[in-house]
Amino acid sequence: MPNDPNMVEVLLVEDNMDDAELTIRELKKHNMANQLYHVKDGEEALDFIFANRSYLGTRKIQFPPKLILLDIQMPKVNGIEVLEAIKTDPRTAKIPVIILTSSNENTDIQRCYKLGANSYIVKPVNFINFASAIKNLGYYWLLLNHSPF
Repeated sequence: MPNDPNMVEVLLVEDNMDDAELTIRELKKHNMANQLYHVKDGEEALDFIFANRSYLGTRKIQFPPKLILLDIQMPKVNGIEVLEAIKTDPRTAKIPVIILTSSNENTDIQRCYKLGANSYIVKPVNFINFASAIKNLGYYWLLLNHSPF
């Protein structure tokens, strides 16, 4: 994790530690996680993004992450609520948000895109496929894509 929470390129919002560790490991393996920050639930994600509570005074909302990887099935505040908060606030609406979840429910997919998700990826169950998906996601969003920030 970076020392300066204002210099985060990737915010990983994931409550499943196995999935989080695999995602971080795969991004690090391809040199795409030098400035990655991981939070374990939607409430902490909102605090981080909007520089509230424990991030008040240590983070500035003017330095958003370059990319948010967001699970939707989480405790406290679910990922759909986090997505909605991000996309309805003009200060954060341009942040690319990639839904990375185990839900392949059409209602979840439709709702996330309606709220402004930039991509919706169902986590592959197979380790090799999961690793490949993370690598490809990282290459596209961190190396090829041009961020508005």
